[in-house]
Amino acid sequence: MKQLNTILHELGIDPNLPAARGLPLCESAQTLVFCGLGSDGRDKFLIPEAARAWRAMCAAAATEGVALRLISAFRSIEFQAALIRARVNQGMSLIDALKINAPPGYSEHHTGRAVDIGTPGCAALDEAFEHTPAFAWLSARAAAFGFALSYPRNNPQGFLYEPWHWCFARASQ
Repeated sequence: MKQLNTILHELGIDPNLPAARGLPLCESAQTLVFCGLGSDGRDKFLIPEAARAWRAMCAAAATEGVALRLISAFRSIEFQAALIRARVNQGMSLIDALKINAPPGYSEHHTGRAVDIGTPGCAALDEAFEHTPAFAWLSARAAAFGFALSYPRNNPQGFLYEPWHWCFARASQ
């Protein structure tokens, strides 16, 4: 893997930007386990504790008639760079791309603890997710499984509001 600073330089990301936005460096997960199929039909992975909590949370939601769909989970630094590169190549400014995706090395997805969640009837990664029964259920119950909403409105990290992005912080009780 290329050095992180080299990747940031190649993308045109100021190396001071993460600190200026208060973004912590996120270590890449070392041990990942399968946690389910994503909405894209591909295998998704999380660290073991987060995978167990994700499956338990989905099962609990299902018993209450709420369907949680896995959109995204672990991402490598290289994959994160490719997401940003693709947005810029499609004409988005780098500044706007970095409001949607964290700079490589600074994404919670690298840790194997973050999930992007969807639900039937709502487009993936859409702010409309906020108005679904799935979001209401997560808001009321996700903490019991160790998950928290990472990027609420007007978050200090400078990301756009992401009602679908939840990160596992502790073992479920």
